[in-house]
Amino acid sequence: MKRTLGIAAIAALTAAGMSTTPAQAAPAEGPPRATAAAGIFPGTTKADPEFTPTDRSAALRTASREASATAVALRLPDGQRLKASDAIADTNGDTHIRYQRTYDGLPVVGGDLVVHEDKNGAIVSADYASRANITLLSTRPRLAAPAARSVLVVFASNHRPVLAWETHRRRPASNGDPIDRLSYTDARTGRRLAVRNRIDTVDGRGASLYSGAVTFSTVLSGSSYRLTDATRGGASIYDANNSTSTSRGTLFTDADNTWGNGSTTSRQSAAVDAAYGAANTWDFYMTTFGRSGIRNDGAAAYSRVHYGKSYENAFWSDSCFCMTYGDGGSSLTSLVSLDVAGHEMSHGVTSNTAGLIYSGESGGLNESTSDIFGTMVEFAANNASDRGDYYIGEKVVRDGTYLRRMDNPSLDGGSANCWYSGVGSLGVHYSSGVGNHFFYLLAEGSGAKTIGGRGHKSPTCNGSTLGGIGRDAAAKIWYRALTIYMTSTTNYSGARDATIKAARDLYGATSPQCSAVVATWDAVSVPFGAESCGTPPPPPPSGNLLANPGFESGLSAWSQTSGVISTGGSSGPRTGAYVAWMNGYGTTHTDTLSQSVTVPSGKTSASLSFYLKVSSSETTTTRAYDTLRVQAISGGTTTTLATYSNLDKQANYVQRTVNLNPYIAKTVTVRFVGAEDSAAATSFRLDDTSVTTA
Repeated sequence: MKRTLGIAAIAALTAAGMSTTPAQAAPAEGPPRATAAAGIFPGTTKADPEFTPTDRSAALRTASREASATAVALRLPDGQRLKASDAIADTNGDTHIRYQRTYDGLPVVGGDLVVHEDKNGAIVSADYASRANITLLSTRPRLAAPAARSVLVVFASNHRPVLAWETHRRRPASNGDPIDRLSYTDARTGRRLAVRNRIDTVDGRGASLYSGAVTFSTVLSGSSYRLTDATRGGASIYDANNSTSTSRGTLFTDADNTWGNGSTTSRQSAAVDAAYGAANTWDFYMTTFGRSGIRNDGAAAYSRVHYGKSYENAFWSDSCFCMTYGDGGSSLTSLVSLDVAGHEMSHGVTSNTAGLIYSGESGGLNESTSDIFGTMVEFAANNASDRGDYYIGEKVVRDGTYLRRMDNPSLDGGSANCWYSGVGSLGVHYSSGVGNHFFYLLAEGSGAKTIGGRGHKSPTCNGSTLGGIGRDAAAKIWYRALTIYMTSTTNYSGARDATIKAARDLYGATSPQCSAVVATWDAVSVPFGAESCGTPPPPPPSGNLLANPGFESGLSAWSQTSGVISTGGSSGPRTGAYVAWMNGYGTTHTDTLSQSVTVPSGKTSASLSFYLKVSSSETTTTRAYDTLRVQAISGGTTTTLATYSNLDKQANYVQRTVNLNPYIAKTVTVRFVGAEDSAAATSFRLDDTSVTTA
């Protein structure tokens, strides 16, 4: 599928008495393309700070009502349905709706997608976790469920879609670690497809009581105070009483509202740090991104401290929507440090946005996202007892070292500094090194420096020297990429594309921030994908009568069917950032593009020139199934000046010129009409147009 018509366009076609039928074949040329209407490229945009949880709920209700129309606009085959799960709005009116997908009523694991709509509600692009066409012979399993807690799903995460059993297992392990896993088994062959851990942890080490004297919000109930923060969604802190039970435990209360003593001799001390961490994580997301809580719905998670006995870990769990901390043991002290709190609760943000699968490269990105935002929480808190730095868990390790370092990840003995083809086979806390290294270099640059009183020295994988754009700009780019463009299966190449798009949105296609994102991914050896930053558009030919001839001002001066003017992706423009991409759907469809000009009198010749590239899946060498007609409309008469077809396909742009002499001293509408039949796809790409006279 090349692009979509959008809900507004679908409605207009229906009103005109025309029918729209979803394509049954697999997409012909990849996902929908972003168009100028999206306001994404060029120019800048950002999340709307006035988009409240109430607005989000309303947007989700609207998206749910329009889910069927959206599925038609995306040309999802029959049997596939969409369920809206998240919504974000931008200041320019764009909205970004995250959907989960079903097939014949079954959840599609790895079927999530994000649909980007302009202010008029037209779909302008989409990002897919899986582009695979779903066609199952049957949704009846050949094998019985492997366990009681099993449900049928379609498994499509980095895999050809198959009918599968999803089995949920939840129990405590022998070492006290909670087990909360989803396993997937092919329902026809019995082959194990994947195992997903639903609890995100810090491996083996954690944090102690570091934050010194702090203040936080509590609630007076009768004659005692409860450790509940009513100002931040009702976040509450519980004592797990050294149990590994799934119960919340006992809510902390106090008679005089003075909590703990700064040491482990008081059980309240760990609770103070947990409350402080929860408050600072909430404040960081709200102040920096306008995000109201982990789910962006104004509700807070709860936290448990004193989990298990000598338990050297901390974890976030989606099942309970809660944060849990152990007391540590021989290697670690209590795991309630600020960066650990921010890290773990950021797993909840990831789960409720991109949903990055916790294995392979997507699992490494999941972990690096938590390291990034846990570090940013530490910087934002600006606590003199725990100054911001790029060391992870440095306060909790008894030997005075750290769990991980973002400036030089390989110093922990296991993490990867640079991407390579096998990095996804590492554990997620080690494959995260690539993302951590990228973020540090993007924020701070390469070389040696002191940050938070600690030495940092970051090399690059390609020997380049980087200056850094500042941690605040880097964090905004990563957050927008996570919440707007990443999906459950995003890998490092996909993260590169997502952050480039985010940088273009926030700072512009020709901005130093966008260029820095590209250079930094190069510096950690992540290969380039479909996205790039822009270059200033070339000047139009001298004497050109057409306005916006290279489409670099988006829709300005041109009339088009939905989605024609776009950023053409990896097979895009001849020059600049935009192209007029007509057809390419692989189904019956017509695209038009037109502009009116007045050809001055007193000229002896006039001509229309344009660069054309034709790519086609048609294999015939004799029959023109798909055509592009070049027309002139004047005085109510339409004249076809030239016709091109799938027979004219070529790898490069070729300049074409047609005669406009009959229109000297007249106003003429120059129109391109692309028409496809119902079979193989043909794309007509136009760029660098001109109408000139002599």
